[in-house]
Amino acid sequence: MTAIPSPSQAVWHLGPVPIRAYAVLMLLAVLVGMWVTRRRWVARGGERGAVGDIAAWAVPFGLVGARLYHVATDWRQYFGPGMDPLRALAIWEGGISIWGAVAGGAVGAWLACRRRGIALRDFADAVAPGLALGQAIARWGNWFNQELYGRPTTVPWALEIDPAHRPAGMEAVATYHPAFLYESLWNLGVAGVVVWGERRFRLGRGRAFALYAACYTAGRAWIEWLRIDPAPHLLGVRFNVWTALLGFGAAVVYLVVTRKAARE
Repeated sequence: MTAIPSPSQAVWHLGPVPIRAYAVLMLLAVLVGMWVTRRRWVARGGERGAVGDIAAWAVPFGLVGARLYHVATDWRQYFGPGMDPLRALAIWEGGISIWGAVAGGAVGAWLACRRRGIALRDFADAVAPGLALGQAIARWGNWFNQELYGRPTTVPWALEIDPAHRPAGMEAVATYHPAFLYESLWNLGVAGVVVWGERRFRLGRGRAFALYAACYTAGRAWIEWLRIDPAPHLLGVRFNVWTALLGFGAAVVYLVVTRKAARE
């Protein structure tokens, strides 16, 4: 049976310094996102240096938001009986969320845009495709860590997981849906749809970002549904599925409400 192999190593040491594949991919994702955003922002008549200044606020706020969302939705890992609350600060152990990253990054970007007199919705439109590309890159960190995979499967593109990383009770099951790959490919498609949508419908006033949000959350909902890693549930459904559906609804409502204004 064919299967996608998982990397045998996710951390390398440069002397005493650990080089983590996930961290390297996250950094690459940020750099690619900034590069795309800068090109789009300058093409719209914006100042080249504005992107770096705004990123200096958005990135750290995004990291904080990513960690806060994870801790808030999986608080029993840190504040449950017998747990160590200080581990909530140990971001190097893993545990960040794209939902919190986008929300926190939006707060940081809003503060930076306000300081520079830039409309957040206009900057968000410039960010949208680069954000999707960055997410596509960052998801490969999950491949190195052998985490966030989907249900067991024997499809030709199944992902092989080492025994140490398999779910409890499924130690004998070797292959699973590569959820990281599904989301990475989906995000590449989202970036393409946003660029196409802008050219086809002349999206503006935050509508390009809303299109990104609608497309991303639609894909995230079904990909999240495939996952089997431990996660908080609400009414028998993974909490992140509800978050995706809520985000999708909000994005669609924004697109509909602003449709008339966009034509003027």
